[in-house]
Amino acid sequence: MSTPAMRLQAGPWVLEVTPERGAVFTALRHEGRELLAPQGAFWMLPWCNRLDGGRFPWNGQLHRLPVNEAAGNALHGLGRDAPWSVKHASGADAILLQSLSHPPFHYAARLHLSVGEAGLAMTLSLRNMGAEPCPMGLGWHPWFARPPACRVRLEAGSAFRTDARSLPVEAFATTGLDGGEAGWLGLDRHFASWNGRAELRRPDLAIHLAAEGEWARNLQFFAPEERPVLCLEPVSHVPDVINRPQFAGLGPMRVLEPGEAMTARLVLTARA
Repeated sequence: MSTPAMRLQAGPWVLEVTPERGAVFTALRHEGRELLAPQGAFWMLPWCNRLDGGRFPWNGQLHRLPVNEAAGNALHGLGRDAPWSVKHASGADAILLQSLSHPPFHYAARLHLSVGEAGLAMTLSLRNMGAEPCPMGLGWHPWFARPPACRVRLEAGSAFRTDARSLPVEAFATTGLDGGEAGWLGLDRHFASWNGRAELRRPDLAIHLAAEGEWARNLQFFAPEERPVLCLEPVSHVPDVINRPQFAGLGPMRVLEPGEAMTARLVLTARA
């Protein structure tokens, strides 16, 4: 039996979310236009993107996290498929909660979703519920639909070259991206010193991302050639930075004290 989706609707926006299946977005429409590919959008916590070999060294211990990628990495955190409970839901907004324990992580997450004339607002907080300090991170992974003739604009000061396993090996200066597919199709790249703004311009509409808090500095970009999708992923840290401290100046995992929380916010708007 399929899990029912929660629908939020106001103004030109319709959002469908499945709390029992990781609070995945199964549909996002603006004035009837579908913004997401069938893969939808999901949450990354308590870390973002890849961990080399699932290794997580902390406080003199080497923790092992589940490896779920053929390249041998632990990918996209632990909360992607875990259920969320619904604390509040109305026609236009909802508050969802998730908690999880897997050493060294013991966290409680709170997600507030709201749609209206001003756009879709998403606020995600992550609180350390453990007895010891712990590095944590959070991100949003949308699979935007990418019809032909799309353009992307984003400004950033640094980007990363990666190895064959998509792990960062070298940072270099950049201005970001500004243009059509010839400049970015096939790219899988992390951007740091991001200004928190990005635009995906399709032939039928433009989608704008405006990030605040923990999401205002780092962005993962992915545009596979074999699928008509594009990922603009606001994240709180550089991939695998816990194992690569030389890159911590461009986006570390934040060490949360017991009871301390980190918060990120994203507002998504669209116009024809």
